[in-house]
Amino acid sequence: MNIVAVVGNVASEPELRHTSQGRAICTFRVAVSRPGGEEADFFTVAAWERQAEVCSEYLGIGRRIAVDGRMHCRIDDKPDGTRASRIEIVAHRVELLGRPAESAPVAEVVR
Repeated sequence: MNIVAVVGNVASEPELRHTSQGRAICTFRVAVSRPGGEEADFFTVAAWERQAEVCSEYLGIGRRIAVDGRMHCRIDDKPDGTRASRIEIVAHRVELLGRPAESAPVAEVVR
């Protein structure tokens, strides 16, 4: 079973792009505190379609969120012939927690 859930703070500005087929994808990083609060783990999150559009509109650095989804290992071929792998969370749901300073509405976005 491939299920992951994290609660943390947005650590990079969301980047909204579109695939060649026109599908929206928004990527951003989330910082998740470790027990004790002195260290954090950083995860890349990918949200798709309408959820991607909402994430790009409402998320900003420091915004507290909950993400649930699945882990995905992406393997990229580099120009020098080597391969690089990265693990990201493919979001099934992104929930905005609390209110940011600008008082944007709190919303739950479901893919």
